[in-house]
Amino acid sequence: MKKRKIEVVVISDVHLGTHGCHAEELLAYLNSIHPKKLILNGDIVDIWQFNKRYFPPSHLKVLKKIIGMASRGTEVHYITGNHDEMLRKFSATSIGNFSIANKLVLNLDGKKAWIFHGDIFDVSIQNAKWLAKLGSYGYNLLILINRFINWCLAKMGREKYSLSKKIKNSVKGAIKHINDFEKTAADLAIEKNYEYVICGHIHEPKKEQYENKYGKTMYLNSGDWVENLTALEYSFKRWRVYHYNYDKLLPFFVDEDLKEMDMNELIASITEERKVKSSNINKKSLGKQGLTQDGDGM
Repeated sequence: MKKRKIEVVVISDVHLGTHGCHAEELLAYLNSIHPKKLILNGDIVDIWQFNKRYFPPSHLKVLKKIIGMASRGTEVHYITGNHDEMLRKFSATSIGNFSIANKLVLNLDGKKAWIFHGDIFDVSIQNAKWLAKLGSYGYNLLILINRFINWCLAKMGREKYSLSKKIKNSVKGAIKHINDFEKTAADLAIEKNYEYVICGHIHEPKKEQYENKYGKTMYLNSGDWVENLTALEYSFKRWRVYHYNYDKLLPFFVDEDLKEMDMNELIASITEERKVKSSNINKKSLGKQGLTQDGDGM
């Protein structure tokens, strides 16, 4: 069964290492696609809440999958966010098809796309990081409570319910924060002459044309893999928001070898992949040399 070929895929706010992360669903999605470019737009690994006692096999498997995609030709761009800000000291680092940056500009069919996580617009993070971290722990606890509630609802045959979405939609301050975020990003993109501006951070997937008196741009947000399970996909000169829970997913589910895997096994697996790849390259090189030598001898 063929994987869907996509020019650009953007995912963000995966928060590996937290209880709210839907790693198995993300694996299923990554197994169903073959993108030319994969943009990881911040907060992929949650270093703020990292705990060595909680990093399940499926979370490790996501990392292995991404590295595997890079080794097979996909350009992987890791854009840093606030939860993985420790990686910002490695900005401009590039290893093969894998690179780390704080922002990225792509030329897509003659149109410029400006991609960054978006935490720079968050005043609470800029001025009171401890408060932002406290809020992050509270959010993670809310997700855990929500999971228990949804488990109970499923037992009763009822639909799932999102506490965090209910709170966001009912608190005027939260709605204003999201609207201000989107407007600020769009206004700056118009000022800098970008046709697309792509963010994450606020966990609100969106695709919307924005216009002011100076011009227009398309604002896009990749959402998250905690509540919404969404991604952005670009193909045939068009962007779309992919919703895992609603869009048809080809039957590429979690790998069968998703078993107990520790960090040593992950490293060994990656190292083995590199050895095989290197061996294949050497064989091809020796084969070419042999043909040249035969040709010279004739």
